[in-house]
Amino acid sequence: MAEPKTKVLDTPFSQWVAETVPEARQDEARRLDALFRGATGFAPQVWTGGIVGYGAYDYTYASGRTGTWMATGFAPRKAKISVYIMPGYTDFGPILDRLGPHSKGKSCLYITRLARVDDSVLAELITAGVKDLNGLWPVRSIA
Repeated sequence: MAEPKTKVLDTPFSQWVAETVPEARQDEARRLDALFRGATGFAPQVWTGGIVGYGAYDYTYASGRTGTWMATGFAPRKAKISVYIMPGYTDFGPILDRLGPHSKGKSCLYITRLARVDDSVLAELITAGVKDLNGLWPVRSIA
């Protein structure tokens, strides 16, 4: 079986955030880190692809494929911030309605400017996502 492309790195969050480009995303990354730590109780882990994850879960699909993935996290991209909520947003419409400007994919929320969303609602969404995930796969610390 092929090695997963996305995996945990040994890079400390403080080093990673200092190297984040564009530089304007560094303050947002620090703010998101505080939000994710508070909502999850997990320390940040830097993953390949410029992703910061909080907590992890081990999965086994019907196909037999197994692996470990972050429970939640974010990636401060140049155009938008990607927020990863697993397994998705199916039941989170009422929370998303209160969040502020965003767009979404299957398990990813896109925010153009963090200052335009409500931090307490984002924290609520993160908590709800981890709780939902924990109902499918036990969430644990990765450290």
